[in-house]
Amino acid sequence: MKIAVLTDSSAYLADEIVEQLDIKVVNNPVLFGNRVYHENADLTATQFYQLLKTEDVLPTTSQVSMGEMEEKFEALAAEGYTDVICIHLSSGISGLVGNLEAFAPSVTSINVHVFDSKIDCAGMGNMVQLAATMAGKDKNVTEIMAKLTELRETTHVLFVVDDLNHLMRTGRLSNRSGFVGNILKIKPILTFDKEGKIIAIGKERKMKNAYSEIKAQFAEATRALDYPVRIDLIDANNPDLQAEWGQDLRTSFPDMRFESGYIGPLVGVHTGEKCLGLIWSRNWESLID
Repeated sequence: MKIAVLTDSSAYLADEIVEQLDIKVVNNPVLFGNRVYHENADLTATQFYQLLKTEDVLPTTSQVSMGEMEEKFEALAAEGYTDVICIHLSSGISGLVGNLEAFAPSVTSINVHVFDSKIDCAGMGNMVQLAATMAGKDKNVTEIMAKLTELRETTHVLFVVDDLNHLMRTGRLSNRSGFVGNILKIKPILTFDKEGKIIAIGKERKMKNAYSEIKAQFAEATRALDYPVRIDLIDANNPDLQAEWGQDLRTSFPDMRFESGYIGPLVGVHTGEKCLGLIWSRNWESLID
C-alpha cells in the first residue's frame, strides 16, 4: 500500500511544507467576471486583494472539475500509489467533497478516500499535515482516517469579518436572516457548525470588541482541555491586526503553540478583506504514535 495525500489550495500550506511532506495539491478556480484564475498558480493572495479593490466586478468561486481530479488520480496511480486520501474544504461551503464522494466509486486506477474537513484554511491544513506525516510513516488508511476524525473533533474556529456583504452575497452565511438591513453597522462573530456551515454567533460594533469576545470564548473553551493546544491565527490581508492579536494571545496563553497563516483567494471571496480568524485544535503532532 502506497498512500498519497491530496488537498486543495485553500489549505494555504507553505511551499516548503508541501514539498517536505510530499502533499499533492489541486488549485481552486476563482473568477473575476469571465476571467478564470487559479489560486497559488496565477493568483496570489496579495494580487487577489488588490483586484478586490480595483475590479468593477466582484469575484466568485468555482470547483475543481472531476475531470481534473481524474487526471490527478491517474497520475498518482502511474507513480505507484494505490490509495489517495482527499482532504478538502468543508462540504458546508463547497460542493467539492460531495462531488468527489459521488465520483470516487467510478475511479478504477486508485482507491479514493474522501475526508470532509468541515473547515478551511489552517484548520484543514493541520489535517493535511497529520495525514501526510502518518502516510510517510507507513500508517494505513484506516489508521489515518481515524486520526483525522479525532483531530477534526477538536478543531474549532471563531472569526470576524470587517464587511458582511461578501458572505451575504455568496450565500455562505447560513443564519443570514437576522442580519438583513443591519450589515453595515456590525462586526459579526462567526464559526463553523457541526455540519461545516458558517453561522453567526454574535455581533459587535467594533473589531476590538469582537476580539475581546472571541478571546473570552476561546479561554472558556480551552480552560479544561487535557491535551496540547495549537492556535492558528489567520488574516485576510490584515497582518498588523493579526500581529496585535497574536502578541496578546501569546501573553495570555503562554503554554499553547502559536502559528500564523492567511486567508487566500478562494476563502477571501466569501470573507472579504480584513477578516481575522482564530483556529484552535489539539496539536496534530501529539496524535502521531
